[in-house]
Amino acid sequence: MRQIEHFLAGGSTAYGKRSHQVWNPSTGEVQAEVGLGDAALLDQAVAAAKKVQPAWAATNPQKRARVMFKFKELIEANMQELAELLSSEHGKVIDDAKGDVQRGLEVIEYACGIPQVLKGEYTHGAGPGIDVYSVRQPLGIGAGITPFNFPAMIPMWMFGMACAAGNAFILKPSERDPSVPVRLAELFLEAGAPEGLLQVVHGDKEMVDAILDHRDIAAVSFVGSSDIAHYVYKRGVENGKRIQAMGGAKNHGIVMPDADLDQVVNDLAGAAFGSAGERCMALPVVVPVGEDTAERLKEKLIPAINALRVGVSNDPEAHYGPVVTPEHKARVEQWITTAEKEGGEIVIDGRGFTLQGHEKGFFIGPTLIDHVTPQMKSYQEEIFGPVLQIVRAKDFEDAVRLPSEHQYGNGVAIFTRNGHAAREFTARVNVGMVGVNVPIPVPVSYHSFGGWKRSGFGDIDQYGTEGLKFWTKLKKVTQRWPDGGGDGSNAFVIPTMG
Repeated sequence: MRQIEHFLAGGSTAYGKRSHQVWNPSTGEVQAEVGLGDAALLDQAVAAAKKVQPAWAATNPQKRARVMFKFKELIEANMQELAELLSSEHGKVIDDAKGDVQRGLEVIEYACGIPQVLKGEYTHGAGPGIDVYSVRQPLGIGAGITPFNFPAMIPMWMFGMACAAGNAFILKPSERDPSVPVRLAELFLEAGAPEGLLQVVHGDKEMVDAILDHRDIAAVSFVGSSDIAHYVYKRGVENGKRIQAMGGAKNHGIVMPDADLDQVVNDLAGAAFGSAGERCMALPVVVPVGEDTAERLKEKLIPAINALRVGVSNDPEAHYGPVVTPEHKARVEQWITTAEKEGGEIVIDGRGFTLQGHEKGFFIGPTLIDHVTPQMKSYQEEIFGPVLQIVRAKDFEDAVRLPSEHQYGNGVAIFTRNGHAAREFTARVNVGMVGVNVPIPVPVSYHSFGGWKRSGFGDIDQYGTEGLKFWTKLKKVTQRWPDGGGDGSNAFVIPTMG
């Protein structure tokens, strides 16, 4: 049995009596065990981080950028290896896995420009002989708690910005697919980062609580379910930490009567079923406006969904692979059953799907459910699987209201040829990220990612300029160099005093 160990101060460390199984989702077999750490292990990681962080923060930004550049090169050189390792534990197909790595790499590319983005502000002559300037300084030690669905992208979103800004970083990845985060830490060390700057600790709630309670960890970034995000935010803030906690989602795709339905169907096939629907920016709810639009869309969706190929993660012809664990498979299938009991019409049923030769794999067939209403529990909650629900809207106002009133506010998309409708929708919808004819509106690395309502707790978003703000503190300096004017003629006067 392969053992996945913690990565502390530049090397692997076996630790702890408890462990967690890591599945191969395509075969349904356990392929590895990962040791689960505790507060004592975290203390070791923090001690190592405290030793290395001051010197790293004092390293000039250009030299830190060179490490990021080298890390970028190593990621590109090892892309295939990373994608295969990711697919073997998560189940997403190789192309999806490469996309996972690539979107994280884009944030690393942004972090390569850290000398530019770290520049502060300066005002010369704010008063007689007085200058005012600001500088961004690292927080010290940051931590990231990341989910199973993007084991490469989300860790790089976090530690790329945090380390480039001068912090040390401790990563606690999901125990379901922990190998890629460890490999990233190895490559970061190979890129020239000092030992102890980026460490990986494995664990469950015990380790999460240890991170949230540790007095030497200044900030924590989290991505996961909304209930846990709220818990992380509350406990972390109570302990005086800076917290950003991204939660769940129920993203809607509004389809106006004038939309190009062939393009919509093509987009929905990828956005709803890609990566087996295990994305917080998936599009699991389509909202056709008007009954005619709904019927025309449904007529086109059925053959497109039936044509999707479900396969093992290394099948180059597969559109998507298995879900991550047997428990998750059972949960998604239960949500389909719940929707059926609530009155939803199961147009295409993915329950009980098996793949010949891989009957023990965690596969779910693509599922389409029509006549879903906002009162249904299956609509209100995140399913996180290859399930597309149709919620019919009477008119444009109804289409704006549905995502705006939902408890989640991560992403939304509108499909239309009407510029006025798109502009109106974008301005009014109560959701954090909006796509116009773009089904998965994840901002590029030099913007920022973050949802609203129960999709995001905290005031600062991920990566981009928002990420820089989160991983630094702004120091403001007002300085005067006396010139001998002891009579007060060059005294600083607050502008409001005249």
